[in-house]
Amino acid sequence: MQANDAPPAGIRPAEWQVRRDLAACYRLCAINGWDDVVYTHISATVPGEPQHFLINEFGLAFDEICASSLVKISLAGEVVDGSGRRVNAGGFAIHAAVHAARPDAHCVLHLHNLNAIAVGIQPQGLLPLSQHALRFYELLGYHDYEGLALTPAEQQRLVAALGNYPAMLLRNHGSLVCGRTVAEAFVLLDTLDKACAIQVKALAGTPYPHRPPAAVCRKTRDQLLGDGSPEGVLEWPALLRKLERLDASYKN
Repeated sequence: MQANDAPPAGIRPAEWQVRRDLAACYRLCAINGWDDVVYTHISATVPGEPQHFLINEFGLAFDEICASSLVKISLAGEVVDGSGRRVNAGGFAIHAAVHAARPDAHCVLHLHNLNAIAVGIQPQGLLPLSQHALRFYELLGYHDYEGLALTPAEQQRLVAALGNYPAMLLRNHGSLVCGRTVAEAFVLLDTLDKACAIQVKALAGTPYPHRPPAAVCRKTRDQLLGDGSPEGVLEWPALLRKLERLDASYKN
């Protein structure tokens, strides 16, 4: 962080950096058309405070989010930063369940992106039809739709279906992606959304799309996973530069 990028009083530099990354993630999702007015959420763990999370203020659109507008909440969805701002505690329920079950999921993206909804509706789910889809070959969970409210019992079913996967499709509902960093979560969602978009287009053109052999699918997946380091290291700076050119107010 440069000297002129010092965080506001009372916010540690590590938290301020996560705030900026998370605000950038919201703005990039809006640019890609993945937002849903003021609904859905992206959450991130506060560095050094494993029971506290950052999330959007309820009522703000994704393209309005900035680093200082993010709200710090507890695992129960209670505002703990003294701001008194409103959050959608019910909407955080999915995130709370995942954060509690997956300590590695420092960023959780839950969106109503149309491509993911469309593929989640299809009984077969995501097919290995593209290189993008192969990133998730045998690494994608599915959770059946049970309605708007997420009960404690459904939370258990959801996290069981997610397991250790990096992502899942919430059938008839949307997508959920876990990242060890904000950058990784965004890049994974971008890959998943493109995989779903390609599938929708492919199946619209033919009911019998070409599928690579299973051995090729597994080989390609392993190649894409590489050494297992968090993804997004190269992509994230480029995405931030794009956002800077468009609107740098996310950093405020």
